[in-house]
Amino acid sequence: MLSKKTKYGLKALAYLASQGDNDPVQIAEIAKQENISQKFLESILLTLRKTGFLGSKKGKGGGYYLIKKPSDILMTDVMRVLEGPIAMVPCVSLNFYEKCSDCPDENACSVNKLMLQVRDANLEVYRNNTLADILV
Repeated sequence: MLSKKTKYGLKALAYLASQGDNDPVQIAEIAKQENISQKFLESILLTLRKTGFLGSKKGKGGGYYLIKKPSDILMTDVMRVLEGPIAMVPCVSLNFYEKCSDCPDENACSVNKLMLQVRDANLEVYRNNTLADILV
């Protein structure tokens, strides 16, 4: 299940992208328009700034803005930053692999086989979508 952090992060990114210009948008405006707790949104936007999706400006006329074009923001990157590993279990993760302690042979594991398919299907969707693609 998608976490609220990721859902709200996607909504905030989409809102910023829909503004059309790169003028900073205040957190309060995004929170109000997207019905997100301002305090929770502050934490999410800070994460997105620290990981290179957003820039920020302090003071009067300040706020957050995209530092990349929406078409250059891949959903795989956003999902990994906000949600963590794309794989549902660590034994099939591409970037966060860990061997399962209860499984002596991954090649003979039915759960592993299924989760590989789930991971690949999710990656296919995320790799083929950018922020521009999810704008309504």
